[in-house]
Amino acid sequence: MKTGFSSGDIMVDRRADYARGLLEAGEHDAACDLMADAMALAPQWAAGWFRLGEMCEGAGRRAAAVEAYARALALDGSDRLGAALKLELLGGEKAAMPAAFIETLFDQYADGFEESLLAKLDYRAPQLLFAAPEAAKALPAAKALDLGCGTGLMGERLRPLVGRLEGMDLSGRMLAKASAKGIYDNLIHRDLASGDLGSGYDLAVAADVMMYVGSLDNVFSALNAALLPGGWIAFSAEKSPRADGLELRESRRYAHGESLVAEALRNAGFHLQTMETAMIRLDRGQAIDGLIVVARRS
Repeated sequence: MKTGFSSGDIMVDRRADYARGLLEAGEHDAACDLMADAMALAPQWAAGWFRLGEMCEGAGRRAAAVEAYARALALDGSDRLGAALKLELLGGEKAAMPAAFIETLFDQYADGFEESLLAKLDYRAPQLLFAAPEAAKALPAAKALDLGCGTGLMGERLRPLVGRLEGMDLSGRMLAKASAKGIYDNLIHRDLASGDLGSGYDLAVAADVMMYVGSLDNVFSALNAALLPGGWIAFSAEKSPRADGLELRESRRYAHGESLVAEALRNAGFHLQTMETAMIRLDRGQAIDGLIVVARRS
């Protein structure tokens, strides 16, 4: 089983490269056919099946795309490429966001992450969270957790206002970037979906993180356990047009409805303090509406 973007066979790789060239030239059907020929020679190449799925999807060959994504998933059970999410978008069963997919995605983006977010995607979550009504009441904090800390963009804002600052992320390469800034007292390599978020925090912040979570129930329960009584959480989420909605978008990011978020907070023992709608970033040139949320543990 090969999950990299080389099959290990130069002839297969050449066919795959030619197929990509055809795709870029708008020859979708020809690209699919050539990539399918390549996969006949390298049936254990998981990334190749995923690429074939994308090509077939672009050509409108839904059944072939489903088959290709299913082959990719069968070969790579950890699902580093997110094939299960592609299958869900094509009408398959709902899937949890694969941890290996998130880790792979952000490991790949680590080097140019900040430039991409700030210069190209107009990323606004940290400043919006700081400007949110009620957020000022959570600061200064004795001990804070920066969930999905990435390279430390949120941590840079928190550092002057926090006694002890800890960051948690699933991507080792992102954590290396954050470590180089010297702003965190402790960095933790962990999946926030693990349910273990530590303990004793006065504040937990998650900027541009809930989009990779799906159902919020378990994460909110873990946050309740991690926070001291009266502790605060502040986070952003992509906004679903349906108040009770939870939708997986083509970007393979989740959008959450306002009432769904409010109910999940209430069920986990939080009191909602404020929830506002704001443009949080761009995606393919389009403004993405998000929710800026501040809540407090009972």
